[in-house]
Amino acid sequence: MAGADTPDLARAAEAGGADLVEVGFPFSDPLADGPVIRRAAERALAAGMRTAACLECLEAVRGAVSVPLVPMTYASLLEAYGWERFADDARAAGADSLIVADLPVDSHEELRRVQLVAPTSTDARIALAAARSDGWLYLVTVAGTTGARAELSPSLAPLVERTRTLTDLPLYAGFGISTPEQAAAAAALADGVVVGSAALLAAEEGPAALERFVAQLRGAFA
Repeated sequence: MAGADTPDLARAAEAGGADLVEVGFPFSDPLADGPVIRRAAERALAAGMRTAACLECLEAVRGAVSVPLVPMTYASLLEAYGWERFADDARAAGADSLIVADLPVDSHEELRRVQLVAPTSTDARIALAAARSDGWLYLVTVAGTTGARAELSPSLAPLVERTRTLTDLPLYAGFGISTPEQAAAAAALADGVVVGSAALLAAEEGPAALERFVAQLRGAFA
């Protein structure tokens, strides 16, 4: 989540082995997010992290790491800031792509972004998302919000199987992946994993704790 400590945390994540860093731009009603990310967004907003400040934070993160950076936010923020203006300013600040969690694939087609698909997505919707996704496809493993789960969603394997018949894009699985064991199981099916809530919990203990957590995840893929 964007904030004063984000550059140090991003540096720690990269040192732990992260291939990409997602930077949350906080929104007051994050429909896709569970309690951990909601709490982080509330803290960021209380600290004054509005869009301009988040873009400044993104630029600082870009100066701290070399891995790709992907801001993640919601459509209302872009609507208020200006769609084209946001895309231009995010790129200028160092974003490599963008995730807009609640923006349908057939809305604002001109906006380059990573598309999300879920177990409830039809084959036609998955194919459309893949055709318009920027670089990779984000597989939402559960029909619900982000947050740690006790076990990997059984919906992931059939979602990967369906999606692989429709696209050659890399498939990254997210939502509910919180342990090295779950990450390894998900990576055995998909091409990579996205870990949010568990990483934020580790980050609450500081950069060193986040680096250790990411290293544990990375070690699970060996």
